[in-house]
Amino acid sequence: MRRTSLSTIFLGFMALATVSAAPLVANAQATSRLCAGEAGEVPGPACLVAHVELGTPPPGPLYWNIYDFPDAPAATRAKGAHGTVVQAFGRVFLFDVGAKGSARAGGRHLSDVGPLPMAGVSGPLSVAYLKSTFTPGMTAPVHIHSGPEAFYAISGASCLETPDGAQVARGAGHALMIRQGPPMLLMAIGGETRQGFAMILHDPAAPPTTLTSDWTPKGLCPSR
Repeated sequence: MRRTSLSTIFLGFMALATVSAAPLVANAQATSRLCAGEAGEVPGPACLVAHVELGTPPPGPLYWNIYDFPDAPAATRAKGAHGTVVQAFGRVFLFDVGAKGSARAGGRHLSDVGPLPMAGVSGPLSVAYLKSTFTPGMTAPVHIHSGPEAFYAISGASCLETPDGAQVARGAGHALMIRQGPPMLLMAIGGETRQGFAMILHDPAAPPTTLTSDWTPKGLCPSR
């Protein structure tokens, strides 16, 4: 099976002993680059579309609420206190984290991804949103997250391999989730280019993503 590694898209771990909390939050994002222009629309590394401080989440199960809108002004009017407007893949999206989503004026409710696996995660939270375009066989480097991660695909098929096994999902609107902690490999599979988003919930004082070499994938992801 051919795999094309996307190197250098994630920042390494930053030593807490040598930097204060404020610089850590500013610099320890999930990727090494912000999205700009066509980044994320052409095959290549994931890029960061937004980083939002959520504060203490409401009690109860949490979901990643996803909407689309006809234009950015309409999405901005509907976004609320912690909503994030994202323009990508020729469309306008609104993301939020909380209870299951409800109707937003002028928009279409696409999905509530969740409930997010929140075991071991508490207190004030930040969320990083990313977008990416992977051709079949393309992967992200092996890494871990300091909080749960979820994926929502606009097109294509995904395989998420961890030491627990592999999850596979296909088609527009599919979603995957992973809890805090285990190493993971995300791979685009099938015959179609995979375009999609990811969100990572994390402690504001911890980097969302850390590269790791402590685990080697077993090749559980299918090629098709």
